[in-house]
Amino acid sequence: MQRRWLRWIPAAAVPAVIAVGVLAAGATAESPPPPATPEQVLALAAGHQARAFSGQVEQRADLGLPAIPAQALGPATKSSTLGSEAAALEFLTSAHTAKVYADGPQRLRVQVLDQLAERDAVRNGPDAWTYDSKANTVTHAVLPAGAGQPSPDAASALTTDQLAQRLLAAAGPSTDVSLGDATSVAGHSAYTLVLTPKAAGTLVGSVRIAVEATTGLPLAVDVYAKGQEPAALHAAFTQLSLTAPDASVFAFTPPPGATVTEKQMPARTIPAKDHAQGAPPAAQAPGWDSVAVIPADRVPAGFADSPLVKQLAAPAAGGRVLTSSLFTVFLADDGRVLAGAVPASTLEAAAAR
Repeated sequence: MQRRWLRWIPAAAVPAVIAVGVLAAGATAESPPPPATPEQVLALAAGHQARAFSGQVEQRADLGLPAIPAQALGPATKSSTLGSEAAALEFLTSAHTAKVYADGPQRLRVQVLDQLAERDAVRNGPDAWTYDSKANTVTHAVLPAGAGQPSPDAASALTTDQLAQRLLAAAGPSTDVSLGDATSVAGHSAYTLVLTPKAAGTLVGSVRIAVEATTGLPLAVDVYAKGQEPAALHAAFTQLSLTAPDASVFAFTPPPGATVTEKQMPARTIPAKDHAQGAPPAAQAPGWDSVAVIPADRVPAGFADSPLVKQLAAPAAGGRVLTSSLFTVFLADDGRVLAGAVPASTLEAAAAR
């Protein structure tokens, strides 16, 4: 997967960081996309490159989990080491709207609009910032040379571009690929790419990706769970201009009285090929029924005992399980965490091996 600057951003700032890869030119809704094959649209979406844009995006989830609004997390939870996990759950159970801006890979800004509050993520050259207006807190990091655009964490993967690329990586022999009806998203003509997993053991029923007809930018992603009609995950542009924003958009100064934390970034050189296109390396390509295993020593301290996890996870053989319509998380008694778009029984069996 592309190396993305979002790795260091707390999950609280990431929820609606939609589409960091956009081309400057694009078709309008007035001109329908020309005929194409599924293979051509796959290549179009996988090969697009970042340029400049501004717009507004929406994200929502219907996973069968109880809603956890941001204000319900409380200051103690947000400030604790488990704050990112709590915010990730908030992202997966609540709707979000954000304004997004980009002028190449070095200048990016996302403004997540909460009720009576705002969360910002800004990159301006080597400087990267996050800001939470409700807590009046700022995090700043100076990115190392060659950092480029960086690999995603769990929350930033759920953006239109990154989510689409992760799903497209699975579109091999294990997937039926077809084209749906042409559509229009945020005033731009788009193909509808339909991915249908062949694996019987996955919770994913199908995926629909709206691919801009000229640029190949994924404009909208809908992931459907088996047996559920509304999309379990939805991310889409509602407004989009493929022109460069004013440079002042990316200038950030901590507000008066804000608590500023400096974060040290390790030096890391990203191979040039990782910048060239959005598709992840084959070694990282997900399978529809694959299981991710996190060793106990890499699970955040106290994660399994956090109030939110205790509230959502139910007892199971060998541990506890958090289930949704689209994914399952198993917390093993030995401290490991297993996750996947699979039933709980699959994770329990994998944990017992």
